[in-house]
Amino acid sequence: LGGTRMWQYKSEEDALEDVLRLSKGMTYKAAISGLNLGGGKAVLIGDPDKDKSEALFRSYGRYLESLNGRYITAEDVNIGVADIEHIFTETRNVVGVAKIHGGSGNPAPFTALGVFRGIEACCYKVFGTRSLSGRTVALQGVGSVGQNLMKLLTDGGAKIFFTDISEKNIQTVKENFPEAEYVGPDEIYDVDADIYTPCALGATINDATIGRLKVKIVAGAANNQLKEDRHGAELKSRNVLYAPDYLINAGGLMNVSIEFEGWSENKSLRMVDTIYDTTLRIFQLSDEQNIP
Repeated sequence: LGGTRMWQYKSEEDALEDVLRLSKGMTYKAAISGLNLGGGKAVLIGDPDKDKSEALFRSYGRYLESLNGRYITAEDVNIGVADIEHIFTETRNVVGVAKIHGGSGNPAPFTALGVFRGIEACCYKVFGTRSLSGRTVALQGVGSVGQNLMKLLTDGGAKIFFTDISEKNIQTVKENFPEAEYVGPDEIYDVDADIYTPCALGATINDATIGRLKVKIVAGAANNQLKEDRHGAELKSRNVLYAPDYLINAGGLMNVSIEFEGWSENKSLRMVDTIYDTTLRIFQLSDEQNIP
């Protein structure tokens, strides 16, 4: 189980590299969430503003149907509930369908809640309290998940610096969160903050950015935040606490996985809340075994 992403990849090779990295992350995510499922991912090469159509998604749905249930899809970057509905017309091997059809709808609020629980666990580990009151967050990417997370962080008393490459997203945030401060896409790494929260694309923790971070915590919704495994070890050597992305961003996956047995919001929320305790347990193992 894992979402479909639509992106303007420069080449098929880039798309293949991304989908393999993402599917590996989904496999970890399904395992650590205790789901009786493997992890998978799909990418569609195209411009989401121009190339989407009912015909495209129904054709994709027929292809998924031909896999006989070996892969089940859902929303990911640039894919919404409306697109999922077209896929659902052709196959039952899809989750995150509209609530009117018995699904759970957009998984973004549940992904955001899981990330928020992970951030709370980080704060407890570093600052001795799970409260976000008075904390400063550098939030990269304010799409669907980023905006849901922003509300939780703001309600929790955090000060937010944010960035995005979408003018539409930036304007929406400025209207809805006037107290949040916008910074340029490249300036987000230099913000003097407590927490860096990547919620856009992966590999933003790399050789070029890691030395610029002034934070004590890295915890966000993006998949594959570390460009390479060694960057996790480097964060540890710099005394920066890193919450494994595939753990704290698993809320959306947990939520849609419940659709197979009949979706219930209360059950989903209870499951997502377990991310807090699992994050603390991982930090404990990290300390005991001295591993990143």
